[in-house]
Parts: sequence; structure tokens; C-alpha cells
Amino acid sequence: MNTSFLSATVLLILITDPLGNIPLFISALKKVKPERRRKVVYRECLIAYLVLLVFMFFGKGFLELMHLTDESLRVAGGVILFLIALKMIFPGEGSLAGNQITGEPFIVPIAVPLIAGPSAMATVLLMSTREPERMPEWIGALTLTMLVTLLVFLFSGKIHRLLGEQAMTAMERLMGLILTAISIEMLLGGVAAYIKKLA
Repeated sequence: MNTSFLSATVLLILITDPLGNIPLFISALKKVKPERRRKVVYRECLIAYLVLLVFMFFGKGFLELMHLTDESLRVAGGVILFLIALKMIFPGEGSLAGNQITGEPFIVPIAVPLIAGPSAMATVLLMSTREPERMPEWIGALTLTMLVTLLVFLFSGKIHRLLGEQAMTAMERLMGLILTAISIEMLLGGVAAYIKKLA
């Protein structure tokens, strides 16, 4: 699957799913003082950005250390994305939503796993290992994704009131449908590459 800068950005935005995460984000900040919320948003987005950058830069070394192939990572990434997409289309009782957050959240659950979840980590790792020569593009795509996430979270209250619960649910399911197609493409690409390698 050939990935352009735009498609990489769209993919990362779909995976981090800032719009779909608004209800969980609002719930996580419920007990934080209003004057502290902006600082918390900036801090958590920065932490998530740094976590994903670490995976992007040191992904190849991690794969070599664990003796993992690019094909296995592509298949695993496809499976993870598919499971995330299914959860977006058929939402159940989310584990994050069920947890009672006391005090000000730090790293967990906003930075990790709300923004920098397993699927986002696997995706940036996959992009950087497949085409390391395009690292500036991947960093740019990740930076743009984090800026979108930051803006969505900063205006989460207004967006939630403006769109309403039904519209937000519909948008999340639409994004889940798109992500399903991307995950299947990634999975098939990994399987095809593995079969070609064996042949």
C-alpha cells in the first residue's frame, strides 16, 4: 500500500480519532479546574506526540531486537486497526469510559492510550520501518495529526454541544468504516508480501 503524506495524515487522524474520543476526554477532565484544563490538554498532547516520535525513530531497532519482519508487523498492524475499526462501528462499554478518574489525569488515560494507543504506535512504527528515507514526511504527518487533536480537544466542549451525541456517533462509525477498509488493505499487503518472500 503506497502511502502519501496526505494519506498518512488522514490515517493517523482516523486512528487517533479525536472526535470520537471527545466524550471520554470530557469525562477525564471533569474533576479538573476549568483554569487548568488548557494546560492539561497541551501537556497530554505533547506527551503523546513524544511517545509516538520515540516509536517512529526507534521502531527499526526494536524490530531487529525482537527479530520481527516488516511483513509480520504489517499483518499485526492490520489486525489491530481492524479491531479498533470494529469497536468504532459497534461501540460497546469502553474500558476507558468505565474507569473512574480521580484528580488530574497525567499520561494515563489521555496521552496513553486515548491519543497514543497501540494502533497509533504500530502505525508510526510501520511507516518509519517501511520507508525510513521519508522520515521528514512521517514526522510532518504526525505533527499535523497532533495539531488537529490539540485543536479538537481545546474546543471539545463547543464541538460536543454543536454536533450533539447522534451526529458524533454517526461520524465515528463513518470513520470506523473507512478505517476497516484501510486495515484490510494493510493486512492483505502484509500477507501478499510474505507469500512473495516465500516464493
